[in-house]
Amino acid sequence: MIVVRNCFVAKPGQASKLAALLKEAATAVQVSRHRILTDLTGDFNRVVLEYEADDISGFEAQMRDYATNEAFREKMKGYTDLWVTGYREILQVWE
Repeated sequence: MIVVRNCFVAKPGQASKLAALLKEAATAVQVSRHRILTDLTGDFNRVVLEYEADDISGFEAQMRDYATNEAFREKMKGYTDLWVTGYREILQVWE
């Protein structure tokens, strides 16, 4: 299993909007085993969409779907206006 974290630093005053948008979009397209995280320490206005995939090919399949899924694209419309920077982490879970 892998964990994917899409990490954003939101513009001031936009973190709660970004968190809500990510939660709504992830729920709408049934992102597997996801959660939204916000900062308590570290970078201010940090918002993380974390989810699980069975393996890297599952992650790649999700990425292909997002690129063509009109419902997801509509939910995410304008999200780039809410953040300053971001990055993705892909981590393997050792069980």
